[in-house]
This record gives sequence, structure tokens and C-alpha cells, in this order.
Amino acid sequence: EVRLAESGGGSVQAGGSLRLSCTASRDRYNAYCMAWFRQAPGKERDAVAFIGSDGTTYRDSVKGRFIISQTAGKKNTYLQMNNLTTEDAGTYYCAGDGGHWYPRICGVYGEADFRDWGQGTQVTVSS
Repeated sequence: EVRLAESGGGSVQAGGSLRLSCTASRDRYNAYCMAWFRQAPGKERDAVAFIGSDGTTYRDSVKGRFIISQTAGKKNTYLQMNNLTTEDAGTYYCAGDGGHWYPRICGVYGEADFRDWGQGTQVTVSS
């Protein structure tokens, strides 16, 4: 069983930046697709960014501001968040498909396609 652990959350003012990290419990994490999700208080959890063998995909609201990346072997997956707004606040979760391949591009994976989840890291943005 692989565990994912997020870190890097915190409190920033609008316009600031944060870099979230997701670390897998194995040195090499077998995943075709990984993603960052965000859940704001009282709202559903939504995907923010995806990274897979077919490239990266971003939610429209974060395009040009967020960058998802990962290390070779996929032990670490990052989310660089720039020019943060209050709408970006919430709990951020990283997720991986655990090596289960689906016949569709990573950017259209749904929550149910991801088998491994972290516990989340909190991001607060003040105006």
C-alpha cells in the first residue's frame, strides 16, 4: 500500500505564492496519472491540476497561475501556486491512480479513478 502525504500549505495574502508537495511512501510510485484536488468549505472537492504521461491539464481558474510538476519516479509531485486569490483557499489533496490505467487521458480522470489519496493540506488566503 502506498501512502501519499501533502505538505506546504499555510496562510498567505492575496497575490502571494505557495508550493505544495506530495510525497509517496515509496521511492518510485507507479502511477499513470496524478492530480491535485481542492475542497473549499461547504463545497465539493474539485480537480485543480493533473499530470500524466500525456502532459498536464489545469482547471480554467488556475491556468497561468498554477504549475504541476513531479520528480522522476514520481515520488514527489508539486503544485506551485502563484498570484493566489481568496477563491483558491481550501484543503488541497494529492491523488494518484496507483498504476491502474484507464483508456482516457489523465486530464479527464474523475475522483473515482484515483486509488491513493493524501490527508490534505490547508491553504488560507486573506484579502
